[in-house]
Amino acid sequence: MKVRLKIIMLVSLLAGATYFSSCGPKVALRSGSSGKTGWAYNDQKMGGFEVAEYVEQEAGPGLVLIEGGTFTMGSTEEDIMSDWNSMRKRVTVSSYYMDETEVSNVDYREYLNWVNKIFYDENPELYKKAVPDTMCWRRRLAYNEPYVEFYFRHPAYNDYPVVGVNWEQATDYCIWRTDRVNEKALIDHGILEYDAEQKGFNNFNTEAYIAGKYIGTVKNNIKSPSSPDGERAAKMEDGIMLPSYRLPTEAEWEYAALALIGNSSTSPERIVNQRLYPWNGHYVRNDEKANRGLFRANMQRGRGDLMGVAGYLNDNAAPTAPVDSYWPNDYGLYCMAGNVNEWVLDVYRASTNIDVEEFNPFRGNVFQKKKEVDGEYVQDEVTGRLVYENVPDDKDRNNYQTADNINYKDGDLRSSSKQDDWAGSISSVDIGSQRMYNNKIDSTVNGITVSSLVNDRVRVYKGGGWRDRVYWMVPGTRRFLQQDKSADDLGFRCAMIRVGSPAGVGRK
Repeated sequence: MKVRLKIIMLVSLLAGATYFSSCGPKVALRSGSSGKTGWAYNDQKMGGFEVAEYVEQEAGPGLVLIEGGTFTMGSTEEDIMSDWNSMRKRVTVSSYYMDETEVSNVDYREYLNWVNKIFYDENPELYKKAVPDTMCWRRRLAYNEPYVEFYFRHPAYNDYPVVGVNWEQATDYCIWRTDRVNEKALIDHGILEYDAEQKGFNNFNTEAYIAGKYIGTVKNNIKSPSSPDGERAAKMEDGIMLPSYRLPTEAEWEYAALALIGNSSTSPERIVNQRLYPWNGHYVRNDEKANRGLFRANMQRGRGDLMGVAGYLNDNAAPTAPVDSYWPNDYGLYCMAGNVNEWVLDVYRASTNIDVEEFNPFRGNVFQKKKEVDGEYVQDEVTGRLVYENVPDDKDRNNYQTADNINYKDGDLRSSSKQDDWAGSISSVDIGSQRMYNNKIDSTVNGITVSSLVNDRVRVYKGGGWRDRVYWMVPGTRRFLQQDKSADDLGFRCAMIRVGSPAGVGRK
């Protein structure tokens, strides 16, 4: 009955919709008029205010819907490290999307291929900057040279997680992926044709296109009752383009890894079984009859044992495994424990779980705005991306719109940042907080030499990897690394906000 009702609703919406043009790109319009002014929507004679009909957000390629909710964030395991950096706190995250798997080698090589094609002739350093550090495999007393040479490039490892990627490179990949997905959406809707002449500054990126800075090869612009010439480029209000891909926040990553939806479906508003790992139980072997005794994740079982005994390998992986290995959790996500650790968006602070907001907790905001000169948005001369600048800090500690909240409750709010990579992501450099943390090891403050690994360029990573013991498979555990560093057991996956209803059509 619910399915039939859903179909009837959808048909009714489509039947009542009109279109800008019968021959151009079709954008469903909302019928009727404003309930506040009485003026008709999408009527040139009544102002031409355009309102698109929108049913629900489609999941972008590779993404799985994570229905949000409340959960207790923090470690459920004994704090054997005595860090006290993952205290438990009840928080709520809104719905979002997350990659089904970690980003693989072939995924990342697709990105490099595009960067090479667009920028290499004029700015080869942009390609070189994006390449993973394959030297991350080297250990002084281990023979890992074959992985240095073959792991990233050889087709045998196509579907294995990319490693040697630092936080900045992972962030740039997310930005690139957003642009490729939205460019294809515009091509699929018949608005643009593939622009084979893209090169250097002249390349499609979502923000430049929306701002009118990139035109591309137009197939059919959208017919518009409000435009003077009767047509226009697509805009975000049409619902064609998707929101940005990005790294998940620490709260989002932990919530998705626990997947407590699997323990709440039989009893509404009640978690019937808290989890230690991304699966039920206090053990790491599968207890289902068909797979009994097999490891649920790729990890180190004990000293010197990273894969088991020949003939019956315990996790069948040395070092990494394909990104869709083992069994997905109750959200359908693979390898949320083991295989490789994963970068998240947050800046590391030991007190994050205590300080952050209860809704969508996150530490690392640097509030910005698009830079304008004479009323025109400024583009980067090399990449064609829009340039951002920090919102001025008015020194009002009660004003949450100040530029830098990375160090909120840590002391100084002063901030300076620079835009130093091709994709336009911001790398915070020498950001305040002199009274609490320092951006250089063994730096001098007020004549006193101090040392700290915690600074504003340190990011959180989670999940445990193939080198790690079982303790790090617990989603609440957390570690940190400089955002320009990488490792042979550290990768990433992307996330995207869910716009509109938390769960979609048909849910009350």
